[in-house]
Amino acid sequence: MKTVVALTGAGISAESGLKTFRGADGLWEGHRVEDVACPPAWARDPARVLRFYNERRQAVRAAQPNAAHKALVDLEQGYAVWIVTQNVDDLHERAGSRNVLHLHGEIMLARSTATPSFTKHLGDADIALGDTCPEGSQLRPHIVWFGEEVPVMQEAAEIVSRADIFLCVGTSLQVYPANSLIFATRRGTRRIVINPDVPDLVPRDVCECIATTACEGVPKLVQHSFCKSPVCS
Repeated sequence: MKTVVALTGAGISAESGLKTFRGADGLWEGHRVEDVACPPAWARDPARVLRFYNERRQAVRAAQPNAAHKALVDLEQGYAVWIVTQNVDDLHERAGSRNVLHLHGEIMLARSTATPSFTKHLGDADIALGDTCPEGSQLRPHIVWFGEEVPVMQEAAEIVSRADIFLCVGTSLQVYPANSLIFATRRGTRRIVINPDVPDLVPRDVCECIATTACEGVPKLVQHSFCKSPVCS
């Protein structure tokens, strides 16, 4: 059975109503990254950071998986499928994908500030100041902030290196080190990029480019079973 690895970004979740990572004004939902998404922000004003992520978590709970998420699940009927996502939402899991690796963490989890290996699924709850792990350390969002290492990056590169078909869906490829994964594929891997605006980083001599949304492009590609002339040309 062939292996398909899909690297997914904010574009696939945007079609479920979740705001993309950065808007045209360079802000994240009206906030500067420096105020809500880095260790200094957490040290300076943890209540503000928790409030920001609690609001984002509510938006995730209200969102539903879309046609692109569901098409990637359908793909599991004929392929071994891995999802490597830059998104922190749980839409892939709720759609039914079985193998999902989150590069930048998971918003539905909390983790210990002092012991990163301790994580807790939040369910319907949020995180407040005073919520602690069993060792007494404040809980924080299980998110990889700017200035922090991506702990699963090596695992992601190994997964991508096993791909027979590599899909790059809804990502601008602007965030390092996730954007390097497109170059982690082995020789002979079929590379397909689905994005309304194909990023300049994409090596077009070795990638097939489908300039459309995830909800349009992924279901069509799955329906055509990766034929040699997909809807991209």
